[in-house]
Amino acid sequence: MIGRIAGVIVHRAMDHVMIDVRGVGYIVHVSARTAQSLPPVGQACALYTDLLVREDLLQLFGFPSLLEKEWHKLLTSVQGIGAKASLAILGTLGAEGLGRAIALGDWAAVKAAPGVGPKLAQRVVLELKEKAPSVMAMGAELTVDMAEVVEDGQPSKPARTPAPAATPKTNFTAEAISALTNLGYAPSDAAGAVAQAGDDPASTDTAKLIRAALRLLAPKD
Repeated sequence: MIGRIAGVIVHRAMDHVMIDVRGVGYIVHVSARTAQSLPPVGQACALYTDLLVREDLLQLFGFPSLLEKEWHKLLTSVQGIGAKASLAILGTLGAEGLGRAIALGDWAAVKAAPGVGPKLAQRVVLELKEKAPSVMAMGAELTVDMAEVVEDGQPSKPARTPAPAATPKTNFTAEAISALTNLGYAPSDAAGAVAQAGDDPASTDTAKLIRAALRLLAPKD
């Protein structure tokens, strides 16, 4: 299994990139969002990868973070969602946007991806609603800084990636969901409340995000 590719870009396109790794060129299929964020030809980059194996086909799909790779695996577990549709969804929403859409049941956001119809978008939200919170809660751990590209045993320039490190927002979301589930709330309820509370400009740290989410989860009179 090829889990990561690090090397020098020798060719770029809208939906794939060729990365030279010590003289071997690997074609890696990526989302439009990832393709636009990659460095120019001739510069180093690194991507986490997922290998699709069929009788007559071997394809590598690349992601800027482990978080996005995990979402890809979840998406392709949904009937009707292949690798192409998964990349279209991730290219439209990104990892965090997809998590928010699923947590809020916003299938219209998923439908905005090219080639994804309303029925398929609804199926994605319905089937992943219970699985999404665990990925969202691990967001800070799954969005990590890439290591340097190593050539001939010597480190070269640091690999450039679209999402090199966990953002504060990712940390807040993961920590808030974890805290709420530890308080006894169902993961899907916690994820939905945190996603909705994240729209509040005042939710600038984990504690404020948790308080805002708790207000949303409180019983209504």
